[in-house]
Amino acid sequence: MKRVAVTVTGIVQGVGFRPFVYRLAREHGVRGLVRNTSRGVEIDAEGENGRLEGFLQAVRSEPPPLAVILTWEEEPLPPAGYHDFRIETSERAEERRAVVPPDIATCDDCLREIFDPSNRRYLYPFTNCTNCGPRFTITRDIPYDRVNTSMASFRMCPSCQREYDSPDDRRFHAQPNACPDCGPHLQVWDASGQPLSSVEDPIAFVAERLRAGDVVAIKGLGGFHLAVDALNPEAVETLRERKHREEKPLALMVPTLEEARRLVVVSKEAEALLSSPRRPIVLLPRRHGCPVAEAVAPGNAFLGVMLPYTPLHHILLRRGFRALVMTSANLSEEPICIDNQEAVERLRGIADYFLVHNRDILVRCDDSVIRALPGGGMLPVRRSRGYVPQPIVLPWDLPPVLAVGAELKNTVCVLAGNRATLSQHVGDLENLETLDFFREAVAHLENILDVHPETVAHDLHPDYLSTQWAREQPFQRRVAVQHHHAHVAACLAENGEEGPVIGVALDGTGYGPDGTVWGGEILVADLRSY
Repeated sequence: MKRVAVTVTGIVQGVGFRPFVYRLAREHGVRGLVRNTSRGVEIDAEGENGRLEGFLQAVRSEPPPLAVILTWEEEPLPPAGYHDFRIETSERAEERRAVVPPDIATCDDCLREIFDPSNRRYLYPFTNCTNCGPRFTITRDIPYDRVNTSMASFRMCPSCQREYDSPDDRRFHAQPNACPDCGPHLQVWDASGQPLSSVEDPIAFVAERLRAGDVVAIKGLGGFHLAVDALNPEAVETLRERKHREEKPLALMVPTLEEARRLVVVSKEAEALLSSPRRPIVLLPRRHGCPVAEAVAPGNAFLGVMLPYTPLHHILLRRGFRALVMTSANLSEEPICIDNQEAVERLRGIADYFLVHNRDILVRCDDSVIRALPGGGMLPVRRSRGYVPQPIVLPWDLPPVLAVGAELKNTVCVLAGNRATLSQHVGDLENLETLDFFREAVAHLENILDVHPETVAHDLHPDYLSTQWAREQPFQRRVAVQHHHAHVAACLAENGEEGPVIGVALDGTGYGPDGTVWGGEILVADLRSY
């Protein structure tokens, strides 16, 4: 008889890891317990030598599809004489190493329930399970338990509670678990923010208004979208004029992969990205004769296309739409709206109607944008929903650093140990609203990681708002980084290389150490110097 304590870190909460461990323990005849902590997942298991080792090997080699194991620590212990294997309640450890999972698109099992008239979740737009649904955007703290999410105010009905409590159910400890009897609900508001109490089916009403050419603000996972019928040129032009977005392409959401193929050229690599649980916007060549309005992406040979990733999207798109524009709900260069009242105030004069719900979005998170590469690779253009906050694992063990990024397309990063955890897309730091979002992103990332670095890295440019913020904070050490060297070093780190390399950074201007404006640069560089 042997006993071992295992600590697993990574994306192991909110992805069905504990019931997976529970089921494996029963299969292998192993006794003990498993629980969440703010470090990750702790397993205390004992069994006969061969059975215990077989169990541990299965846990490491066959994790749930959405789980990512970053570290695995084992400690032998004297046998405790456990009689069974159980799932215990979460514990808060002093050290936080748990990773909040990214938001994940609706799984096939939930989709089948949503469109099954005999199911109690028929056409329920907040259906989810352990394998899908909101995660990062509804989480205020770790461990990832319901009490630490915006679902805390929704008390589960007896049916949902039974699912939540049963280790054999795929909704076991699915923190956003809900149904029409106990969960969030939709409501339609008019342009002034007044609820339309006469609307019995909000999604049907919105579909009707979209077909009529109206602009509708739709509350999703990480914020609001502004939606119009993408095949209606007048509606698309109206949206552009109201949003003050002259040429920048607008994203499309299409109901199925088959419809995507009718509008754009979809390679096998792009197909894998489009249908992945992360559901990014994928940039794809427009097909000849594509019926999408030219104003969606004027003068551009590519369209940004995504598939539905929430039940609400699936239900709406199946109302007969070939493609809807789904662009971030904001005025140009401002952050995406997340709060119902905020949306009404900031989108006044843009949206004709609002489709809102009463589940709070705690973290703004725009859609990710990806370019598919031949051979299965991908080039992230904007790494956000579906990917954040999964860390990039580095081959070095490094001290804590907060990196605050530059001015355009800003993101921030918290570095600790061998993990670089990037924030969601923040945007261009050119106004107060985006600066406030920048502050939110820094505070939230430091909180869920429980890392508060004493060193800050910022751009060399003295006038960037991120640089000014870094200089105003009480950090013990500040490191100014030349803009183009930062890009080369980031590329090296992402690929686990130290250099030296020839680095080509052609992203426009960056402040030089000589006080002049540098343009695109070719640098011989390593991680330390150039």
